[in-house]
Amino acid sequence: MIRVLENEFYYLDNFQRVLDWIAGRYADLLLSEEQDFIDRFPTLPQAARALFVRMVMRKGHLFRASKLNYAEIGCPIEAARALLPTGWIAIDPEISLDEVFDLLLKPEIAEAFRLPPAQRQARKHEQLEALRPDYAEARAFSNWYEGCPDTAFAILVKPLCDRLRLIFFGNLSQDWTEFVLSDLGLFRYEQVEFSAASRGFRRRADIDHYLQLHACKERYYAEEPALDILQDLPRHAFDNDWLDSRRERLLFQLGQQLEKGKDWEQAHAVYAQCRYPGARGRAMRVLEKHEKFGEAWALYEQASAAPESEAERQHLLRIGPRLARKLGHPKGPARRAAPVNRLDLSLAQPGGADWRVEGVVLGHLHSEEAPVFYVENALANSLFGLLCWPAIFAAIPGAFFHPFHRGPADLYSADFHQRRRKEFDACLARLDDGSHRDAMRATWEQKAGLQSPFVSWDYLGWDIVELALDCIPAAHLKLWCQRILQDVRDNRTGFPDLIQFWPQESDPTRRYNMIEVKGPGDRLQDNQLRWIDYCATHGMPVTVCYLQWEQDAA
Repeated sequence: MIRVLENEFYYLDNFQRVLDWIAGRYADLLLSEEQDFIDRFPTLPQAARALFVRMVMRKGHLFRASKLNYAEIGCPIEAARALLPTGWIAIDPEISLDEVFDLLLKPEIAEAFRLPPAQRQARKHEQLEALRPDYAEARAFSNWYEGCPDTAFAILVKPLCDRLRLIFFGNLSQDWTEFVLSDLGLFRYEQVEFSAASRGFRRRADIDHYLQLHACKERYYAEEPALDILQDLPRHAFDNDWLDSRRERLLFQLGQQLEKGKDWEQAHAVYAQCRYPGARGRAMRVLEKHEKFGEAWALYEQASAAPESEAERQHLLRIGPRLARKLGHPKGPARRAAPVNRLDLSLAQPGGADWRVEGVVLGHLHSEEAPVFYVENALANSLFGLLCWPAIFAAIPGAFFHPFHRGPADLYSADFHQRRRKEFDACLARLDDGSHRDAMRATWEQKAGLQSPFVSWDYLGWDIVELALDCIPAAHLKLWCQRILQDVRDNRTGFPDLIQFWPQESDPTRRYNMIEVKGPGDRLQDNQLRWIDYCATHGMPVTVCYLQWEQDAA
C-alpha cells in the first residue's frame, strides 16, 4: 500500500523545520546571505515557498514549468513571480547548448534547431556534438526554442541550500527524503538529547573544510589523478575530530590509488603522513614493493612493538618473515593459530540456481533438537546493540547533530569506546550480574524498529535472540562485545555464517556452535580468520565446514 501524507505541504514544513533548527543552533556560524535567506523565506507567499522547495529537492538547477505541476501550488509561473524579487530564481534564464539538451526532448530538439531528416535520426549526443561548433554562446531559453509553449526556471541559490542541508545533517549524503521517510513512519529514529556542545560544526572554518573535503572526494570518485587532488587536500589536522577523520580517510584512499598505479614513492609519502587505521601497514607493503627492505623492516619493528589493531598484527605475521628473508635476518618463532574444529562434508549439489552453500549445510545439520540458523554478522551485532543501546546512543558532545542519526557520528573513530567507557562498562556489567536478559528484552520492546547501526530488527525475531541467550554463556557474549569495541569498523564483520543451538539439553549444559561454511575453492578471509582465532583462543565453540559436492569428491 502506498502511504500518503495528509499534509500536502509536508515538504515545505520540513524545510522550514531545518531553517528553524539552524537558526536556533548555528546562528553564530552563518554567513550574512545564509541568515538573510532564513529570515526572508517565511515571509513569502506559501505557493512561492512551496515551488522553491520543490525545486530544491529535485536534481539540477534548471526546470520547465510543465514539469512543476503540483495541485497544492497551482500555476508555477504565478508562484515563481513572487520569488523573482529575492534573486533566488530566474525565469527564462540564459543557458548553454548542453543545458538546452538536458531540458528538451529529442523531437523538441529537432523542431527547435530545424534539423534535416538525416540528423533527426541521430542519437541525442551525436546531435549535440554536431551543433556545438555553431552554438558556443549562452542565450535565453525562449531564444533557443522560439514558439515553445513552456517556460524555463533556474534556481540560483542551490549551493546555499546545500550548505544549509550540510549544516543541519553534518554531511551531504543525507537529503530531504529523511524527513519524508520519517513522516511516513518508514524510518524511526532514537530521540537523543541535544546540547550546544553536540554541534557538528563549531566554527565557520569547519563548514568550509567539509566543503573542501567534499569537493576533493567527488574528484576522487571521478577518478582524477591522486596527485592533482592532493594539491588541494589540506594536509594539516583539523580542530574537529570527526571532520579530521574524514580527511585522514580520503588521504588513505588517495594513497591506495597511487599504490594501485605502482607509484611507490608517492604512495609511501601519503601513507607516512596518514593516521588512518591500516596506513602504516600499507606503508610497509609499499616499501617492500619498492625494494626498500631496510626501511620496511624499521617500520615493521616499530609496529611490532605496539600493533594498532588485530588487523595490523595479522599483517605483521605475514610481512615479517618475508622481510627477514630479504635482509638475511634469522627466522623468528612462528605464532601458531589456536586449533579449530574442522568438518568436512560431501553432499549432493542442488539443482537450479536459487541456493547457497550455507543453506545446503544448514539443511543438512538442522534438526528439531539442534536447530541451525543463518545469522552471519546479524546475531552478534544485534545482541551487542540490544545490550549496549544506552551507551551507543549516549548524548556525548560531537555524537549526534540532528534528529535523523542511524548511529553516532563517531561510530568508527578510534576513541569511540574510550569516550563512552563508563556507559559501556555499565552495560557489560549486566553480563556479570545476570541482568542482561531483562535489559535486552526491555530494549527490544521499547526500541523495536528504531534505526540502529547494530540491531537487525527485520532479520531476527525475538525467538532467535531468546534462544541465543538460553544457549550462549554470558561470559562468551561479553567477549564478543569487548572485541567489537576494540575496532567497531573491522570487528563487526567476520562472524561465522551459521549458529547451531542445543536448547533441549538441561541447563547449564545448553550449548551452541558457530559454523563458518566454505564451498569448493573458497577460502577464509582475513577478518574471518581473526574472529575464528579469537573464538578458539577463548574457548568459544567454532567449526569451519568445508563442503565438497559428491561428484567432485568422487
